[in-house]
Amino acid sequence: MATKTKAKKKTATKRKPNAAFMKPLKPSSALAELVGSTPLPRTQVVKKLWAYIKKHNLQDKKNKRNINPDTKMSGVFGKKTFSMFEMNKIVAKHLS
Repeated sequence: MATKTKAKKKTATKRKPNAAFMKPLKPSSALAELVGSTPLPRTQVVKKLWAYIKKHNLQDKKNKRNINPDTKMSGVFGKKTFSMFEMNKIVAKHLS
């Protein structure tokens, strides 16, 4: 009869945030209209964009993954509609 080996338990260590995500970046002028002109980490930019999207009810009614930008957001995204997965890729071009 084989004996079971006990798996070693990992000690609970606090996860360190990735420094690249926490580095404050300056938004472009078009993006600054939505999130403000002060340098922000990418995570905060995305958080503010989602707050704007929800406040102005810009999510597609049938497919919640799609966003229908208003005229203010069109300056940044330049599309009639885009998915939430494309959002980070497009926003990255507006941060320096």
